[in-house]
Amino acid sequence: MTKPTASFWIHELLLQPHAEGGYFRETGHSPELIVTEDRRERYLYSNILFLLTADNPSHFHRLKSDEAWYFHEGSTLTIHLLHPDGRYEAVKMGRHPEKGELFQFTVPKGVIFGSSIEGSSGDYALVSCMVSPGFDYRDFELLPYDALIKVYPDYGSILEKLAYKKLPEASFSKDHV
Repeated sequence: MTKPTASFWIHELLLQPHAEGGYFRETGHSPELIVTEDRRERYLYSNILFLLTADNPSHFHRLKSDEAWYFHEGSTLTIHLLHPDGRYEAVKMGRHPEKGELFQFTVPKGVIFGSSIEGSSGDYALVSCMVSPGFDYRDFELLPYDALIKVYPDYGSILEKLAYKKLPEASFSKDHV
């Protein structure tokens, strides 16, 4: 049997392009609703399948909810975190725990993050993500390079790689950090 490709998974799992980069499909959410601090009803949690490729990373964004990532298939994935205190952190996910790679990791709410695959253009990583409280586009911010470089000037090389210079249309973005 040949090794599955990114195209195989995109087709088989009915994934669609995501504004932050990569491909995704919502796979479900809790039947329960909760009321958030800002008095909005939200699902207790929501789930997606998410696929990134070496040439289609997840660009820097921020959520108002925690997001748990679960590695399934493919190449090593790096989650790049920009913490509110100015600290940068890189977390590796993959199938090699002996190299420090994790099978699961939770990005804390309010942390700016993006993800990348190192390798050739054929490399990909397939993960699933669970957001709690459930994902809502009103709580999703794509953050542009110009805004991030002012707050994180020491991390220009990763910002060059994962921050949009110009945000895509209908990106649900904000220009502040």
